[in-house]
Amino acid sequence: MFDYKLRILAPLTGAAIILFARLVTAVRGIWEGCEPVARQRVYFANHASNGDFVLIWTVLPPQLREKTRPVAGSDYWLQTPLKSFIGKDVFRAVLIDRNPDTRTLDPVAQMAEALKQGDSLILFPEGTRNMTDDLLLPFKPGLFHLAQSCPDVDLVPTWIENLTSVMPKGEVIPVPLLCSVSFGAPLRIGEHEEKSEFITRAENALRTLGEEVQS
Repeated sequence: MFDYKLRILAPLTGAAIILFARLVTAVRGIWEGCEPVARQRVYFANHASNGDFVLIWTVLPPQLREKTRPVAGSDYWLQTPLKSFIGKDVFRAVLIDRNPDTRTLDPVAQMAEALKQGDSLILFPEGTRNMTDDLLLPFKPGLFHLAQSCPDVDLVPTWIENLTSVMPKGEVIPVPLLCSVSFGAPLRIGEHEEKSEFITRAENALRTLGEEVQS
């Protein structure tokens, strides 16, 4: 009975979160380099707020949204029963232990398994929220290793604009402000591409998209 209630409550909660995100941010999706079609993808995005993946998830068409899972830190989303319900049951997040000392599962293997099951992913390759004045933090190697494991999956640079102003660090109540999510041209790893070359190429793709959005 409890599982049945969760199956009913989860989509209702998801719809409420989408409605709230749209009311507060009037977020719109801008498909610059690709179309919103039913194709398996990894949307790799800039990261400045805990609400980042919510905006990406919100602007995806429903048929894409239901097959797209954010990659998120288990230390945050398993803190309370409510967060656990939202993370695991509403967003179906791939929950990663970000502490190497306590980690029992390989994060890349977790993400690759989700892709092999047919899902798409939302990933933040900076690894943590960017609280600096730089456009991006250096990428962690996870995106490279994931691309190696699943070379046939499109990697789509995704730029979130203005959410930092909506949810400043330390604030609980959001400030209504227009936001956008821009999707760039997909890329894939080259057959013999080295890690440093690939990471630089992926960083440049996302950085260029961000600069275009802000220009």
